[in-house]
Amino acid sequence: MRSQLEGLYWRELLRLYRNPWVLLFTLVQPFMWLAFFGSSFGNAPAGFVQSFFGSGSYIAFLLPGVLSTSMLSVGMFGSMSTIQDKRFGFMKRILLTPTSKATVFLSKALGSTTRGLVQVPVMITAAYAFGVRIPFDPLGWLGWVAALFLLAIGFSSLFLTVTASSTDWQTPGVLSNFITMPLMFASSSLFPQSNFPWWMQAIARVNPISISASYGRGVVLAGNAAWIDLGNLAAFAGVTLLLGIVVASRYLKVE
Repeated sequence: MRSQLEGLYWRELLRLYRNPWVLLFTLVQPFMWLAFFGSSFGNAPAGFVQSFFGSGSYIAFLLPGVLSTSMLSVGMFGSMSTIQDKRFGFMKRILLTPTSKATVFLSKALGSTTRGLVQVPVMITAAYAFGVRIPFDPLGWLGWVAALFLLAIGFSSLFLTVTASSTDWQTPGVLSNFITMPLMFASSSLFPQSNFPWWMQAIARVNPISISASYGRGVVLAGNAAWIDLGNLAAFAGVTLLLGIVVASRYLKVE
C-alpha cells in the first residue's frame, strides 16, 4: 500500500508542477487577497485598526485568515481531479489493480493538501513585503504549519467524501460555492468574530477556519498560540479523513 500511495501522490504533485499556469494562479490568488483586501483599511486611523483588529496592521490580522481560507479551497481541486480521472479512464485502470479505494482517496487528499501548503512561504514573504513582522518562534511556526496541514487535509477529505460517487464536472463547483461562502464569512478569517451577531458567533466558534486563523494570529500577533486549537483541528481532520476513507471504500466508483 505504501508504494502505491507514494506513486499516486507523486502523480498528483506532477500534475500541479507540470502546469505552470495552475501553479502560478495557486500562488497569486492568496497574494491578491493581501494586496487588495488587506489594503482596504490602509487609510483608516491607526487607533481604529488597533482597537478593531487587535493589531496595528490589518494585513497582519488578515494573513492567518487568508491562509486558512486557502486551505478550504484546495479541497475543491482534489475533487475535480478525481472526476477528471474518472471521465478519462485513469480511475478505472487504477481500480482494476490491487490498489485499494482508500489508497486512492488518501493520495488525492494529500495531493490537495500539498497544493495548499505551497502557498504558505509565498504568503509569509508577501506579508513581510507589506511590513508585517512575525515573532521568531520555531515551535509556534511549526505548530502553525501543522494547523494549516490539518485544516487542508480535513477539507480535502470533506470535498472528496461528498463527490466520491459523482462523475459530474459541475458537482465540485456547485459544492464549493455552497460550502465556501458560508464557512468563510461565518469565520474570523476576515474580521473579529466579536462583532458578529450571536448566531454567526456560534458558527464561528466551531468553524475550523476560525480555529486555524486564531492559532495563526497567536503566532503572528502575540508570539504564542493556544495549543488546544491544534487539538481541535486534529479532531476535525481525523473525523473527516476517517469518514472519507469509509465512504470512498464503499462508494468510490467510475460509472
